Amino acid sequence: MLKSVDTDLMRVLADPLRLRIVTLLAKETLCSTHLIEETGARQTNLSNHLKVLREAGVVETEPCGRFTYYRLRPDVIAALAGRFADLAETARVTAENNVKRSCP
Repeated sequence: MLKSVDTDLMRVLADPLRLRIVTLLAKETLCSTHLIEETGARQTNLSNHLKVLREAGVVETEPCGRFTYYRLRPDVIAALAGRFADLAETARVTAENNVKRSCP
């Protein structure tokens, strides 16, 4: 059975800055200072986006002294990718079998 794609998670990742943050965190664990340097975002703006990513379960935090490090949760991204893979496979089978609904 095909699982539906998580539209809330897609909305979270659709924002260009959040997608940039996720892309950076896929390569390494970073603190907010690093993310500000890499993205050019203001601290307040970055903090708001990180909060959205945390609440969506996309990133997790690790306190380290007076800094907080952010790490991507690959399982969340993999689950979303898996749903898209399932959708693509369903579309492939549908196309191969020429499945179509007849018009009334």
